Amino acid sequence: MNEKQDEEYIKEVRRINKKATMHSSWKEELNAESEKANDKQEQEIKKIQLNQLKGFKDHPFKIEINTELFELMQSIENDGILVPLLARPSPGGNGYELISGHRRKAACEWAGINEVPVMICNLDDNQATIAMVNSNLHREHIKPSEKAFAYKMRLEAMKRQGERSDLTLSQLGTKLEIDHPNLEANKLALTYDWHGGSIQNQSKNMKEANIRSDNLLAKQVGESRNQIARYIRLTNLIPKLLDMVDEGKIAFTVAVELSYLKEEEQYELHAVMDLEQCTPSLSQANRLKRMSQSDKLNMDAIYEILDEEKPNQKLQIKIKAETLEPYFPCDFTERQKVELIKDLVKEWHSRQTEKRAR
Repeated sequence: MNEKQDEEYIKEVRRINKKATMHSSWKEELNAESEKANDKQEQEIKKIQLNQLKGFKDHPFKIEINTELFELMQSIENDGILVPLLARPSPGGNGYELISGHRRKAACEWAGINEVPVMICNLDDNQATIAMVNSNLHREHIKPSEKAFAYKMRLEAMKRQGERSDLTLSQLGTKLEIDHPNLEANKLALTYDWHGGSIQNQSKNMKEANIRSDNLLAKQVGESRNQIARYIRLTNLIPKLLDMVDEGKIAFTVAVELSYLKEEEQYELHAVMDLEQCTPSLSQANRLKRMSQSDKLNMDAIYEILDEEKPNQKLQIKIKAETLEPYFPCDFTERQKVELIKDLVKEWHSRQTEKRAR
């Protein structure tokens, strides 16, 4: 197999991997393509027991028990594993460390399947990290926290490979010129030597071109250097605040500002937010950041800043359902409960108006 054929085969396998978790309407095409890939590299694939496959260390992508996983499980039950998982011999010497295919492994566990086809590659830690991140960035739904830790791991791996990795965040982000909007994530970083069964990095060529790691990563994933830096800033958030970012309760730009707060200050901020049932605006987050940097941020300052009325702020009243539940008929719908509360408030307002008129 010559170099050009190697590259074509890599692209083919990656394209199949991207489609492997899609809806069943793709199944016929996936089967045909997967069979061609398996025929070419049958000797590289082994049948491995699930209990021999360990998850990737510090894997940043969560396995959600949701409809997509259920559909993947059904697809595997009906058609089997269309695309082999990717793993390397475990650094500890027992079993294998999974690089790509964590969701497929989880789906197989739910389906009661104990053995799966796995492509075994001899990768070092940096190569494995890069391959793991690249194989997951094509997912349709990626949480901010997942992307944050993935970018951080990817950049650190590139740094260990000897690339320039000075990542700074300027006031105004500049978008890199990208030759193609859908560049493959590892187009410049890795090539696979199918004859030797190992992945080799092209850092030598990148060094000669004096390519910065952050510029290279930005070009590979189609985001600006500054946006990548912003995502990586999120890894400085405490788990409680980071969860709120994933849940959409804290805006991304606000979260970036809050990431500059010291750990203790973040815990104090979360306590105030939880007590007051509020979140900071971008302006408030920026003030919190500046006060932290000048060592003037404390609980009183946090209360004072969050207590300010925001522009266009509307009154929100939250009542726990169990507080009022005993007073509603058992067959009342949620809409009927809301309408009843509105009627009672109107009636109270009417009585108050009559009292004031006397």
